Amino acid sequence: MDQPIRPYRSTPVFDQTTLPRALRQEHSTKAGVWGVIRIHSGRLQIAYPDDSIKAVLDPEHPGLVQPEQKHFVTPLGPMQMQIDFYDRLPASDAH
Repeated sequence: MDQPIRPYRSTPVFDQTTLPRALRQEHSTKAGVWGVIRIHSGRLQIAYPDDSIKAVLDPEHPGLVQPEQKHFVTPLGPMQMQIDFYDRLPASDAH
């Protein structure tokens, strides 16, 4: 039986004040790295400029970032979030 895919690294929990400026500006993950943005409380907007897509993330709706996919996030009021990084596509319940 396959082992569940686990993140190899996770960020600290950020809130609307501590969220780094680098995450608020357009950036991308490295080749071979998937990111899952998990919202602990509140809401966060994610934008994927190359695809002209924006989505609102909340505790029930995490966000998936594919390898090398450009994106940036914007807090929508008070929130807490964390990013898990994977070396392969996480299970569908992770996004």
